[in-house]
Amino acid sequence: MKRTPLYEVHKSLNAKFTEFGGWEMPLQYSSIVKEHLAVRSTAGLFDLSHMGEIDVKGEGANELVQKLCTNDVGRLVDGQVQYTLLCNETGGIVDDILVYRHTENDYTLVVNAANIDKDRRWVEKQNDTGAVIADDSENTTLIALQGPKSIDILKPFVPELDVSEISFFRFVVDEVSGIPTAISRTGYTGEIGFELYVNSDKAEDLWNSLYPAVLEAGGLPVGLGARDTLRLEAGLRLYGMDMDDDTTPFEAGLSRFVKLDNRDFIGKDALLAQKETGNLRKRLVGFQVLDRAVARCGYDVYQNGTVIGKVTSGAPSPSLKCPIGFASISIKTKKTIEIDIRGKLHPAKIVKVPFI
Repeated sequence: MKRTPLYEVHKSLNAKFTEFGGWEMPLQYSSIVKEHLAVRSTAGLFDLSHMGEIDVKGEGANELVQKLCTNDVGRLVDGQVQYTLLCNETGGIVDDILVYRHTENDYTLVVNAANIDKDRRWVEKQNDTGAVIADDSENTTLIALQGPKSIDILKPFVPELDVSEISFFRFVVDEVSGIPTAISRTGYTGEIGFELYVNSDKAEDLWNSLYPAVLEAGGLPVGLGARDTLRLEAGLRLYGMDMDDDTTPFEAGLSRFVKLDNRDFIGKDALLAQKETGNLRKRLVGFQVLDRAVARCGYDVYQNGTVIGKVTSGAPSPSLKCPIGFASISIKTKKTIEIDIRGKLHPAKIVKVPFI
């Protein structure tokens, strides 16, 4: 398994590790619940260096990125970030990504860890515009600072910039604790927070600068366990579970990130046909289990004794103190469903997301 530049730091903090997308990543340091609630109440520090960064530059970069993405990248200005989807010709989701616009012909695509090689090959395959493509993942470390105290924690480390003025889905390039850093505000937790992109040889320096301040504010280092429960409460999808190459954006409940007017992109014809007919093979819905049983990925979902789908994500919600999740089901319904949890059917209700 691959290891991030912060692996030895995590070992020194007695992290418990897990495999994720081919990487050996910290699952938790103290407990998933403690880390989750720390992010909701104060702050958490995350190592997200397993994510990939693919640069698309030069003449033709803008044209290529527009061709790849379901969202309208042409709406971006320098220093802006956009959530979008890469789709195949049948409308299936190749990956969900963030697009960072540096200039008109200079973009960075932030892709999911398990999809780095897949996405790079996909972008290269579609490159008929003369753009220059480079995978900068190994040279880039991503550290996230999330939680209501994140602004106060970060401010002293960026004295020449008021980080509170960085708008949602914007980024700036400055120095954090004297280290050149791209400072972004996107997030995967539902909280205020920042993503800090630095050269990997400066990763430990940046972590070691921020970590004492996070602890002093009452925060904690946070592993992938709490990251998953945080994103689930915020109603955010996870690639490979809630969506994949055989799921369209409409079937994943992501229609707002598909702009079908006045532009062409890969998968547009298939998505346009699906929108016009309304013929969805499946629908992603949020649910809350009505007892204490936890529904996990892959569990069957029933209605009136018939299997109508499967759970895609499920976990106990530390904030709501009940089990929640996503399910992909074949029918449109607002009725109560049942989920087969270890051989017994448990009632659950469909609810709106985000859950909090």
